[in-house]
Amino acid sequence: MLKHKHIDKIIIAILIVASFFTMLFLNGNLGILPAGQNPGYEYRLFDDSRVHDIKIYCEQWDEILADPRAELYKHADIEIDGERFNNVGFRTKGNNSLRLTHKYGSERYSFKIEFDHYVAGSYYGLDKLSLDSSFQDNSYLKAYITYDMMTFMGVPSPLTSYVWLTINDQARGLYLAIEEPEEGFARRNFGANHGQLYKPDYKKIDAENADVALRYIDDNPESYDNIFRKAKFKPTEQDKKRLIRTLEILSTGENLTEAVDVDSVLRFFPPQVFVVNLDGYLGKNGHNYFLYEENGIISMLPWDYNLAFGTYSLGMPDPINDAELYINHPIITPAAGEIMFKRPLYHNLMKNPEYFTQYKKNFDYLIREYFESGHFSVKVAETVAMISPYVEKDPTAFCSFEDFFIGVQTFTDFCLLRAESIRGQLDGTIPATIAGQADAREKNLDIFIDGSDVWLPDMGEVADLKD
Repeated sequence: MLKHKHIDKIIIAILIVASFFTMLFLNGNLGILPAGQNPGYEYRLFDDSRVHDIKIYCEQWDEILADPRAELYKHADIEIDGERFNNVGFRTKGNNSLRLTHKYGSERYSFKIEFDHYVAGSYYGLDKLSLDSSFQDNSYLKAYITYDMMTFMGVPSPLTSYVWLTINDQARGLYLAIEEPEEGFARRNFGANHGQLYKPDYKKIDAENADVALRYIDDNPESYDNIFRKAKFKPTEQDKKRLIRTLEILSTGENLTEAVDVDSVLRFFPPQVFVVNLDGYLGKNGHNYFLYEENGIISMLPWDYNLAFGTYSLGMPDPINDAELYINHPIITPAAGEIMFKRPLYHNLMKNPEYFTQYKKNFDYLIREYFESGHFSVKVAETVAMISPYVEKDPTAFCSFEDFFIGVQTFTDFCLLRAESIRGQLDGTIPATIAGQADAREKNLDIFIDGSDVWLPDMGEVADLKD
């Protein structure tokens, strides 16, 4: 028994000191990052130096296969590199990729795994991940390299790694695990007191969808349903008012630092434009991105690149496989005026001379340090060497092993030629606008990078499912 006459004071002093060091730890003042900013999953599943092993055990797997387009969560257990996590949510995912995979009789669906869907819990701080099937990507590289480019540019991006997937002890093949931007992602990138996270998307593709494009409509929150119903954390009325006010400021093109994390956005757009993602914010539909908002300041986060690198147009009548068009795709006006004028997060920043100059400097950095330095070529070579044995034995692959290597070569050629064209656009030897390029072609000027040897369908197309 403790009998020191000052025992009460000693205990109080100990508690005060303990509380003090706890606060230091939580705020990272001891040189140790808070748990939310240094999560265990980052160095486990998302160590991308090796291929990981994921095993799904789902008694309702037959129900999923019977109606995959329902995208309903089912109970499952999961093993990640030998560690088991019970009672997680498991479902198919996708839009056209899901529809077409089902239509042509393949069972190589993409999936979502939600660790806290049924019970409280996580995978070392990770609440949700996607398993990407590499639909329309014979190279298995599109998403992986794009997220690597974004991270290289300092953009908060989902973590990724390759995994060998089995479901109920049946091999399903090589997939790309992607960290879903939800609570774990927000804590890792923005800290415990993070802001709001949205994934704006349309209900109907042929609607105006001004909110998805981040255009200010009015002060009524109901006018922004495509944003608020897609919130990752339930927004309060104050959250809604704050974001609407932000979009109003953005719409004016003035005082943009009061509404936009300008530095982050100007680092986001160079890789976004490089990969010619016509199914993204700068495309016709203006979606496939995450929106982060904190204290009235917004930034854009990357998402969904299976149709990037000029492959969004495959199967369309105009154009078909115009590789040279996409290799030389302009970096100043990456879409027609009727689209650009309706994309204020890009258009209004580019109207500011200071921001426009910084955008070009950031693009120069991307081309110089990621491509011209050899970083890209080394990254591709190392990745292909790592995943090739798994692609070779992939039982559900959308392509043959030979077509995989053709896809890798096509992807590599496209990127290196694109980097060469952008260098010319930055230096002024190739027009960097749609109008300038149209004029040069009308005059038959021999100034563009030749893309005639690049056959875009070799990167993967819907027709592969028909074989």
